[in-house]
Amino acid sequence: MEDGRLILALRRHGIRDERVLAAMTLLSRADFVPDRLRDLASQDEALPIGEAQTISQPFVVALMSEALEVRPGDRVLEIGTGSGYQAAVLHLLGADVYSIEVREGLARSAAENLRPFAGPRLHLRVGDGFAGWPEAAPFDAIVLTAAPERIPLTLVEQLAPGGRLVGPIGSQDDGQELIRLRKGADGELETQRLLSVRFVPMTPSPQPI
Repeated sequence: MEDGRLILALRRHGIRDERVLAAMTLLSRADFVPDRLRDLASQDEALPIGEAQTISQPFVVALMSEALEVRPGDRVLEIGTGSGYQAAVLHLLGADVYSIEVREGLARSAAENLRPFAGPRLHLRVGDGFAGWPEAAPFDAIVLTAAPERIPLTLVEQLAPGGRLVGPIGSQDDGQELIRLRKGADGELETQRLLSVRFVPMTPSPQPI
C-alpha cells in the first residue's frame, strides 16, 4: 500500500482522478525499486533502477495516467516497461496492457515485479519501442516512459481514432515537454502541452551488424 502522505501530495499537486489515486494507493512503489532504495520509494522523486534508467516520480506517473483517460477494457500500449510500475497502475485501472522494454535485463526484472498481475490483461515484450506492437493495434491509448525527439509516426498509426497518446518529447539538452496527443475520428491530431519534464531518451534496439 502506498504511503498516505504521498497520495496527499499528489492531490496537492492537482491530481483529481480518483481512480488513478485509488490505483496508486493499492501499490507499494517500494516493490518496484532496488532494495537499497526502498526507504526512498514513498518520496515524490525519480529513482534509478539500473542500466541508466529511472522510475518516474509518482506525480508524473499519476499525471500521465490521468491524462490517458483510461477506461476499463481499453487496450493500452506502454513504450518502456522500466520497473513495471506504470504498467501496474494501468492494469489496476482496468486496461489491457501491452508493454515493451528494449533492455532485456530490465524486462526480466519488470516481469518479476509484475508477477502479481500476470494474466490475460498483461502482455510483456522485449523489443524496439519505435516499432510499437502492430499485431495488437489499434490502441485506445499509448504512453511513452522515455523521450523521443519527436513522436514516431509508427505509434501514431497504431493509435485508434479517438485515442490518446501521452509522453515526453524533446532532448535532455534542448528541453522536453510532456504532451497529450488526441487522434480524431478523421485521423486529425490535436496536441496539448502539459508541463516541462526530464526523461531518459527513448532508444531503439541495436541494429545487427
